[in-house]
Parts: sequence; C-alpha cells; structure tokens
Amino acid sequence: MPRLCLTAPLRAALPLVLIGPNAVCPSAVFGLVSPASAHAVLERKEAAPNAAYRGVVQIMHGCDGRPTTRISVTIPEGVTGAKPMPKPGWTIETVKSAYARSYPSFHGQVSEGVTKITWSGGSLPDEQIDEFTFFARISDAFAPGATIYFPVEQDCTEGSYRWSDVPAENGNAQALKAPAPAVRIIAAQGTATQGTATAAQASAAPAAKAGAIAIETPWLRATPGGAKVAGGYVTLRNTGTEPDRLTGAAIPQAGRAEIHSMTTEGGVMKMAPVEGGLALAPGAGVALKPGGYHLMFLDLKDGLKAGETVAGTLTFERAGTVPVTFTVAPIGAQGPDRQGPGATAPEADGHKHHH
Repeated sequence: MPRLCLTAPLRAALPLVLIGPNAVCPSAVFGLVSPASAHAVLERKEAAPNAAYRGVVQIMHGCDGRPTTRISVTIPEGVTGAKPMPKPGWTIETVKSAYARSYPSFHGQVSEGVTKITWSGGSLPDEQIDEFTFFARISDAFAPGATIYFPVEQDCTEGSYRWSDVPAENGNAQALKAPAPAVRIIAAQGTATQGTATAAQASAAPAAKAGAIAIETPWLRATPGGAKVAGGYVTLRNTGTEPDRLTGAAIPQAGRAEIHSMTTEGGVMKMAPVEGGLALAPGAGVALKPGGYHLMFLDLKDGLKAGETVAGTLTFERAGTVPVTFTVAPIGAQGPDRQGPGATAPEADGHKHHH
C-alpha cells in the first residue's frame, strides 16, 4: 500500500529506523532503500580498555543512488574525550553532554565531553566511498569481551539511514536490519598497571603507512609541570619513486607545531625551524630523533605524562594528513623506551629558538 512521504524533521525523529523514500509522493515515485544497498562500518573493530581509539567510519554507499550529505556519530557512554578530525568540504558540529559518571583520564577525572559528532555540507556520490574520523579514549567502564556500539546517522539528498540497531542481551547481531557499527573490547597486552603502557608497548608502537611513506615508532617526551613545549620524534621512510616532504604535525595538547633541526657550532647547540618542510627522497629514510631533526609542539595546553598515548597527525606534501598515535616516553628519554643518563630534554625544559 502507498506510504506517506516523510519530511526531514520526521526522519530525524526516527533514530532506530531505516528510512527510504518508498512512497508515492506528489512529485515522484522512489524505490525502497534496502539494507544491502548502503552501510556504515568502523575500520578498527577492536580496542583495549584505558587506551586511545581512532574511530574511522567508512561510508560505502549513498541512499539508493543519492549522494550522502550528512554523517553523524553518537559517542556512547564510557567513551571519553572524543574529538573529530576536520574534513575538507565538510562542516563539523559537536554536542557536549554530561557523562553518567566521572571517568579517569591522564589529567584527572572527566565528567563531560563530546557525545555526538556531525559532518555536513559535503557531497559523497553513491559510487564513491569515504571515511569520517574521530579520536577518543575507551574508559575503564568496559572489560575484555564487551562490545561498544557507535550509532551512525546517514542523510542523503533524498532518503536517510539510521545505523543504530543494537542487539538485545544475548541477541543475534546478524539478524539486525540496520546494525550500529561495533567495536569489540580486547585485553590490553603488556600493561603493568591499569591505564599505563609499559616500555615494551612504547617501543612497539604500530607503524602507519601514508601512500609510499612508512611511519615508524612515533613518540613524544614527557614534559615537566608548566612546560609549554614538547619534543616529538619518528622515523620516516619513502618507499616510492617520487620525492615527498614532511610539512607539519599536530596533537590536541599543542597550539601549533614546527619541524626543527639541531646543530652544534663551536660547542654551542643551536635549534631552528626547517623552512619549507623536511625532504624525503625516494628510497631513503629520515630519523627524527634527539640531537637531530625533531618535531617541536608549541603552546602546550596540557602536559604530557610518560606511559600515555596521544592521537595526532603528520602532514606530507604528497601523502596528505595521516593519523598517528604517539607514545610518551619519560623526560629526557633518548628513545621511546630509554631514559637518558641524567639528561633532560632542552626542548622539554625550555626550548631556545635560534632563527
């Protein structure tokens, strides 16, 4: 039988229903949007408690051939500190709400945060796929074996989906018509104490790949109280045949970042920004490390503590902006898992600019 057409306000009021223009409307006749024709999934389907999580929502199709114009992700209770990654051509809006209880963080207890992230204003054609990224922290509210659901709303120029069905306790997730993207909680490996990474974890930070650029062991030095700068380090390898260039970096705790070089002239150590970025020749690698090239994160809003992880980005001239996870080593460390013999980092304790 014919169905009534749904206006945008009515569609928004039905968060658990797959909505498609299946009605005989005054101006047109549309076909039913089936669950198989579009879906939203999370790239990373596993996470550990008391650890950072990079959520990448993959939108595989539009709505029965129509382009996607809005994606909204609900951040569930127990997932804290959520922050969206900017996306060219899209506008970001966030909703901040009080949590049901307070959760521990590296900077004390948190009782409120972002609970919904919306990207809108862009246009993703039905025949293309794209990713919408956010960073967050999985709190101690979840034990290994639990599943966390991130409901996703997908709106198109015509039609909408609500990927927000959650199975009942002991229910069958496979039977859901519009399943919410899910993340399964697994046991953290090598943790000495809850919420603290061991040196072995820090030295085994997973590598990332950005086009031809391999990104290995990104790490930061912890900062003393009141510090406004922090040093960052990483090894980059250009596995391709075209040159590239590291042009920038970012972490949420810093207002800005620069790429610096360190040289010694007449027994005096000098540091200066690398103008134009750091060249990465084809088939070659560059190690950003203490005493040489390094990242300088400036205007710190929060300090960095040894053992924590920090979600950030590296930006390349050709490969673009790439999400990375920095581990934080102790003050004065000479590597991600090594403490310098009585050394303190000049860039952590009071960086001197020599332009």
